[in-house]
Amino acid sequence: MIEEITIRNLGVIGDAVLPLGAGLTVLTGETGAGKTMVVTALGLLLGARSDAQSIRSGADQAVVEGRWSIAETGAVAERVRDAGGEVEDGELILGRSVSPEGRSRAVVGGRSAPVSVLTEIGQQLVVVHGQSDQLRLRSATAQREALDRFAGDELAGVLAEYTRTFSGWQAAQAELDALEAERDRRAREADGLRIAIAEIEEVAPQAGEDAELAERAERLANVEDLRLAAAHAHEQVSSEEIGEPADVIGLLESARRQLDRVSEHDPALTPIVAALKEASYLVVDISGQLAAYLGDLDTDSGRELDAVQERRAQLGTLLRKYGPGLDDVIGYLDTGSQRLIELDTDADRIGGLRDQVELDRAEVTVLAARLSEVRAAAATGLSEQVTAELSALAMANARLTIEVTDRAEYSPTGKDQVAFLLQPHSGAEPRALGRGASGGELSRVMLAIEVVIASTDPVATFVFDEVDAGVGGAAAIEIGRRLASLARTSQVIVVTHLAQVAAFATNHLRVAKDEAGSVTASSVERLDGEERTAEMARLLSGLQDSGSGLAHARELLETARSIAS
Repeated sequence: MIEEITIRNLGVIGDAVLPLGAGLTVLTGETGAGKTMVVTALGLLLGARSDAQSIRSGADQAVVEGRWSIAETGAVAERVRDAGGEVEDGELILGRSVSPEGRSRAVVGGRSAPVSVLTEIGQQLVVVHGQSDQLRLRSATAQREALDRFAGDELAGVLAEYTRTFSGWQAAQAELDALEAERDRRAREADGLRIAIAEIEEVAPQAGEDAELAERAERLANVEDLRLAAAHAHEQVSSEEIGEPADVIGLLESARRQLDRVSEHDPALTPIVAALKEASYLVVDISGQLAAYLGDLDTDSGRELDAVQERRAQLGTLLRKYGPGLDDVIGYLDTGSQRLIELDTDADRIGGLRDQVELDRAEVTVLAARLSEVRAAAATGLSEQVTAELSALAMANARLTIEVTDRAEYSPTGKDQVAFLLQPHSGAEPRALGRGASGGELSRVMLAIEVVIASTDPVATFVFDEVDAGVGGAAAIEIGRRLASLARTSQVIVVTHLAQVAAFATNHLRVAKDEAGSVTASSVERLDGEERTAEMARLLSGLQDSGSGLAHARELLETARSIAS
C-alpha cells in the first residue's frame, strides 16, 4: 500500500505531498491544475519512460518519491534486497529523478538501481487503469489475461506446467529443425575433420618439437665449422704433441711447479699455487667436455639434416593448415575429435529429438485441452458476475459474453483465443469490445471486471485515471459505489472530475492551482468538512459558494455514506 507520494518540480506541481493510505482516495481539481501529473509521478515510480519536457520550467530536476508499506518477506522485499536496497520496519522507499538532459536515476530502498527494477517491483505493487488501458482492454491479449486472473490458482498451476512443457517442446523442435536443415553441411564438416585428424595423427607432432628441430637443423647445417672450432679449442687447451708445453694445461702446470718450488720462502705464494692447481682441474674438465663434444658430432650429418628438414616440412604443412602454433595443431586434434564425436552422433540425436518432440507435443496437447476446460468454466463465471456488475452500473440490459475458441496454432499461453463480447441491450447482437463499446461503456466494463476479479486475484493498489470518462448521473454513482467496494480489499486511488465518484472517498485530495506568480504552480491539499463540501459543490455546479450547490453536495455526501455503509 502507498502511504505517501512526494512530488517536486514535475509539470505544474512545484512541491506537493500526497497523503494516501488505505481505502478510496480521490484526486480532484480544476482542468489544468495537474491531476494528470500525479498519475505521471506514480508512473515514474513504477518504471515508466521519463520525459525531460515534464520538468517544471526553471528547475534543475524533477523528483518523485514514494513511501510504501509492504511485508518484509515475499517477492517484492526479496527483489528489493537483490537490488541492494532495504525494507525497514515494513517500509519501502522508491525514488526517481529526471534531469533536463533526459537522464533518469532510480532509487530502490535507499540504493541506486536500474529503472527496470522499478518496473519489476511496480508490476507487483500497483495496477494502473487509464484511458490507454481502456483501449488495451480491446485487445485479445488483455482479455485473456483478465480471464486468467479470474481463473486463479487452478489455471495458474496448469499454465505453469504447460508453459514449461511448451518451452521444452519448442527448444527440442528448434534443435531438430537445425540438425535436419544442416545435415549435409554437418556431414561435410565431419568428413573434413576425419581427414584433418588422420593427417595430424599420421605426423604425430609433439609439443615443442618444432623448436627442437630448428635447433638441430641449425647445428647440422654448420657441423664442419663447429668441428673445426671445437678441435682448435681442444688443441689450445690440451695439446697432445710432444715437446715444450704450449697448451693451457701445460702452461698452468708449469707455472704451478715454478711457484711451488719457492713457496716455502714466502707463505703468500701458497694460495696462488692452490688457485693454479684448481684452474688446472677446471681446464682439464673443459678439455674433457670438448673431447666429448667432438665425439658426438655425427660424421654422417648430411643424411640427418635431410631427415630433420623433411620432418620440419611435415610440421610446416600442419602449421599452415591448423596453426599458427604447434600447440594449436595438437589442440585441434583434441577439439576436432570431440566435435567429430558430436557430429557422428547426429543420427542418434535426431532420432532422440524426434521422439522427444512427439512426447512433448502430446503433453502440450493434453495440457492445452486442460487449459481450455478451465478457461471455459472461468469464462462462464466471469461473464455472469461481470454482467451482474454491469446491471448495477446502470447497464441493466447489458451482457458480457466471453468466448473461448480454438486457435490454429499452439502459443506460450495455450491454444485458446479469448474474446469479450458486449451486448449493450436486449435484442442487440453481441459485438467485440473493440468495435461495439463506447468510452463510457468500456470504463464501466473495465471497472466491473476488476471488481469481480479482485475476489480471486486481489491487488494491493489500483489507480484509476478518469475511469468515469463519458459517464454521468446514476451510472457515475454506481461507479463510485463499486470503487468503494473495491477499496474494502485494496487501496484504490482515483483521478476524477465527477462529484458522484468523489462522494464515496475516504480520503479526498485536491490539486489546487496558484497563478499568483509568473509561472503557474500547483499544490495538493487534503480536504475535510466544509472544504470538502465546497469542492463537491464546485464539481457539481462549478461554484464553491452556491447555496444550492452546497446543499446538493451535502446531500450527495450523505447519500454516498448511506450507500457505502
